[in-house]
Amino acid sequence: MENLKGFIVPAIDIRGGKVVRLYKGDFDRERVYHENPVELAKRFNRLGFKRIHVVDLDGAKEGLPSNLETIARIREAVSCEVEVGGGIRTREAAKKLLEDIGVDYIVVGTLAVRKPELFAEIVEEYPNRVVLSIDSKGGKVAVSGWLEKASQTPEEFAKRFENLPIWGYLYTVVERDGTLEGVDIEPYKSIKGVVKKPVLASGGVASLEDVKRLVGVVDGVVVGRAIYEGRIDIENL
Repeated sequence: MENLKGFIVPAIDIRGGKVVRLYKGDFDRERVYHENPVELAKRFNRLGFKRIHVVDLDGAKEGLPSNLETIARIREAVSCEVEVGGGIRTREAAKKLLEDIGVDYIVVGTLAVRKPELFAEIVEEYPNRVVLSIDSKGGKVAVSGWLEKASQTPEEFAKRFENLPIWGYLYTVVERDGTLEGVDIEPYKSIKGVVKKPVLASGGVASLEDVKRLVGVVDGVVVGRAIYEGRIDIENL
């Protein structure tokens, strides 16, 4: 099932220099899974995954990238694609990650809600290297590390930026993120109905069966806790 190595995007969520997962995006419900993000990235790369999803959780909360040194070490250590999200809310932050560190993609959400004109400028400056993050909480777009809700629906939000040269979308169902509750494919079907660019799914994956249910619905799936807890045997995919 080699194709799943291209479909699954392992997540490395960094907080305080360690790999953690939050439950439903709650910063007070954190579990540490790995002490060394770089070693974990090297393992994913060695196993043949095509892309790694890195989240700077400190950055998401504080509003500016906070784990740049670790991200740079990950970039140096792996040959696969690296996408990074969390706290990217300025042109300087985008430049630092894309040009100085050399990650392949940045994942941006809050900036697109708060300053859509600046977001559009960054996208035009770095075509096909920006992934628009759509975080859905209670049917509305969530921002600022999921601590606030905007007024738009995910579909309205996605359509607004479809004509920009973004790479595509990362769609997270916050209520399921880090819960191992299983995947609800309906929100992803809905978003795919209004956009043409690639969509990565995120939130709730508990097993390989969840991953297989998403094949043909979306273009990839970000998986964290199910990998860390051995529910998906990545050594034998």
